[in-house]
Formats: sequence, structure tokens, C-alpha cells
Amino acid sequence: MRFSAACERNQQPILELLRAWLPASARVLEVGSGSGQHAVHMARHLAGLHWQPSDLPPLNDLEERLRLEGSSALAAGTVIAEPLELDVTRPEQWPAGPFDALFTANTCHIMPASAVPQLLAGAARVLAPGALLLLYGPFRDGEAHTAPSNAAFDAHLRAIDPAMGVRDARDLIGQAAALGLELRADAPMPANNRMLVFRRQSRGDAPPR
Repeated sequence: MRFSAACERNQQPILELLRAWLPASARVLEVGSGSGQHAVHMARHLAGLHWQPSDLPPLNDLEERLRLEGSSALAAGTVIAEPLELDVTRPEQWPAGPFDALFTANTCHIMPASAVPQLLAGAARVLAPGALLLLYGPFRDGEAHTAPSNAAFDAHLRAIDPAMGVRDARDLIGQAAALGLELRADAPMPANNRMLVFRRQSRGDAPPR
């Protein structure tokens, strides 16, 4: 069964941030659930949660972890839904929502650059007014990386595939704002990562385009 050491290291700091930001009994869509470790960890610690995992096919490893770990020792009232196949570039695969939050970890730098705007647009479609978009991972600011390790990681990714790479937080913030997603926090996280927290503008705010 697939295992991510990075998930194991970062799941507790991510949990603490989600605990601070998510509303009670939140309905959360996770994009790029991978090994399913985040889904299980959050569901064991956040009561009343409805966690919807998703990923690109095949989902075999994700389904296996959720089968083995996704229904026991969960927090009161919490449910992990059956995982969905979701390619962010295919609008017909997006669940209808509305969700109280969309969470994704370490996906923006792996998906093609052309897919990142479609991730943001999809989030704007499925989030309820006032809901949250939470993007976790390494980000740069313009041409400036926040650490030498992130610069090396960016070069490594681009050597594998020029369409991958550490994304520019300033660019993401601008694209999100045009869709009605307002930056509310840029939280430092372990290992030179960040959590960008956006809020879907409510009725009466400027509508998304």
C-alpha cells in the first residue's frame, strides 16, 4: 500500500491549521488524496467532518487504505466518503458541492502549469459562499524562492518535466482573486512549505468571473 513519508511528517501541523480554520461539521473536498494518509488522520481528529477524497486514477492504493483504516477510530460523527476519480482539467468530473472547504497538499507543483488555473476555477465553482480553499506546499514569490532547498526542488521538477515546478504564490493569489477567492492567510509550515488560505467571497461581495 502506498505510503508518503512527507504526509507522515506534515499531517499534524496541517491538522492544527485545519482545526483553527474549518467550521464545525465541515464538508471537505480533498484534491489529490494520494495515499489517503491525510484523509485518515484528519478524520480521526476532527469531529463531525465529511471528508471527500479524490485523485487521478487508478485509486487502488487510496481505496485500500480507506478500506483498512477509513472506518475505525474516527472522530465522533466523522465520515470518509468513497474516493472519487478527479482530473481537475475535466469539469464534468468535479463533484457538485457545495463544500465548506477544498484542501490540497503538494499538488500544485506536480500538476502541469496549465492545470493550476483549472484547479482554482474548479474550487470557485464547488465552494459555498464563505468557504475555504487551502493550498499546501512549497511556493515562491516571483523569482524568489523561500529557501535554497525549494530552489533545488524546483530545478529537479523542471528537469523531469518542464510543465512541473514550484508555483508563484503572487500569481496564484492574483488568479484566485479574479475568481472571487480572497487570500486570508499565508501561513508558514514545516520544511519551508506554506498554507495559502483563501475565502470564497459571500453573496454581496464581488462575484467570481
